[in-house]
Amino acid sequence: MKNLEEIKFKGEYIKLQQFIKLTRVVGQGSDAKMLILDNQVEVNGEICLERGRKIKNGDIINIYDFGTFKAIGI
Repeated sequence: MKNLEEIKFKGEYIKLQQFIKLTRVVGQGSDAKMLILDNQVEVNGEICLERGRKIKNGDIINIYDFGTFKAIGI
């Protein structure tokens, strides 16, 4: 498996678009939206087109050409 960068967030879940912003891959939510709509984001191995998808502790998010991230809820 690829090296995973752990991204911590507070709470039970975080929406995918917000999670992508936490990774610092993009600077704005609108840029995260474009990555999602362009089929550039996988959640747990499946392409995800839902900006509001709930990302929970342990989920693996792959953003093509940027990296793979593990969600850590604290």
